[in-house]
Amino acid sequence: MERGRAYAVSVVTLGLLSLAHALWTWPRQATLALFGGGALVAFVAEAVVVQLGWLDHHVGPKLLGVPLYVLFGWTGVVYVSFRVALLVTPGWAAVALAAVLATALDVLSDPRGVAEGHWTYTDDLPGPRHRDVPWWNYAGWLAVSASTAALALQYLP
Repeated sequence: MERGRAYAVSVVTLGLLSLAHALWTWPRQATLALFGGGALVAFVAEAVVVQLGWLDHHVGPKLLGVPLYVLFGWTGVVYVSFRVALLVTPGWAAVALAAVLATALDVLSDPRGVAEGHWTYTDDLPGPRHRDVPWWNYAGWLAVSASTAALALQYLP
């Protein structure tokens, strides 16, 4: 199996395992909000960045330039981050902590995805980069992660 496909399979596996755990342990509405609503939020954000020409993905299948496997990865990472955050603090503080945890994971993993050729940042925007990953990617992860966790928060006891 080529490296890109192996990566996609591992991301989808994380997402499916996270979804299974949520279905088993969480209210159905919270699960639908995080995984369904979160995938929609992330898809729209990613599609905008792709359409602006700032990012090019090299692993498919894709819809509007967005690889479908990443929808599993985003929601899986946010779910795990939110569950860990909820162990430490409740409510909106957990939403904020989840966003920071998910973004920290992206700081560690996104440069590897670039190095392995899964995607390329093609923008020429000014500002700092961390190992070829622009600042706005991490700002986007904070916003998408917080939005996704917030969608689920309203359905949790």
